[in-house]
Amino acid sequence: MRVAAIQHDIVWEDRAATCARVEPWLDAAAAAGARLAVLTEMFAVGFSMRADAIAEDEGGPTAQWLQDQAKRHGMWIYGSIPERAAATGARPCNVGVLSGPEGEVHRYAKLHPFTYAGEHELYDAGTSTVTVDVEGLRVSLFVCYDLRFADDWWAIAPDTDCYVVCANWPAARRAHWQALLVGRAIENQAYVVGVNRVGQGGGLDYAGDSRIVDPMGEILAGGAGGEALLVAEVDAGRVADVRATFPFLQDRRTGRPAQR
Repeated sequence: MRVAAIQHDIVWEDRAATCARVEPWLDAAAAAGARLAVLTEMFAVGFSMRADAIAEDEGGPTAQWLQDQAKRHGMWIYGSIPERAAATGARPCNVGVLSGPEGEVHRYAKLHPFTYAGEHELYDAGTSTVTVDVEGLRVSLFVCYDLRFADDWWAIAPDTDCYVVCANWPAARRAHWQALLVGRAIENQAYVVGVNRVGQGGGLDYAGDSRIVDPMGEILAGGAGGEALLVAEVDAGRVADVRATFPFLQDRRTGRPAQR
């Protein structure tokens, strides 16, 4: 499967303007033959803590735009949206939305709100991981800060060929982002597609550093600094071959506290 990482800028808290900005990149991804395109975290508005101003009801205008674009291009598209589950009346979550070409929609609520920025005070945490069969590729969905929590990735590794993580990861910690993307690919023997924004927003600088990493930790495509389209081939068979040749996953053991 050909996967596209769309490293884009965001017009702060302006959904319509950002969607218009992203559309040509989706056109380019489709023209390049991508079957899955990955956008950034809170891709339409930026990582804003003004939840009252930017959050939408589930299935709102941004999610509908994603569905429309997926149908128009006949491909899968993933990015996160601040969404409220209308039926519960609870606080919004930072929701990764995966839209498919036939109208399919899968939602993953970010497990780990970023307390350093106060995200936990405004957005509820998710409760479970989500893995989707995308045309024979088992794709597990994550959002930004989730990248730091290896246990969640390890737990679903046997059923995952490709992890995707959309992000607004600040340039000040770009070395962490780069290292963790490669580390997650190596330790889980799976592809990792990490897509980070560029530009400025909320007083922070973003350097991009998006990556498509293979199961051996090799960077198949990468970009930094400006807007870019990164494309690479992702193959479930390659994951199976690596795991058969180097059967490391089966050697994992759960650590237990020492007896006293």
